[in-house]
Amino acid sequence: MNELKDTIELMNSSDYKDRFKAEYYQLKIRYTKLHAMLVKLEAGKLDFTPSSSRAILYEQQRYMVEYLRCLEVCAEFEGIEL
Repeated sequence: MNELKDTIELMNSSDYKDRFKAEYYQLKIRYTKLHAMLVKLEAGKLDFTPSSSRAILYEQQRYMVEYLRCLEVCAEFEGIEL
């Protein structure tokens, strides 16, 4: 899954495992885009100036990584293949 729109079917499923996968994939997509933006920002190649400070963007990234880890651990317990 590369785009948020790719998760719509899973998100609307009546199966909680599918909804769990949608949540995970959505977060991973958002994390990947934020990470790519931060790499460009550090390299001085970002084509806009973020409204938020670098510190808050890095804090957001840190929390997203932790949330991804939590979802991955939960998926392992629940037997959900991501």
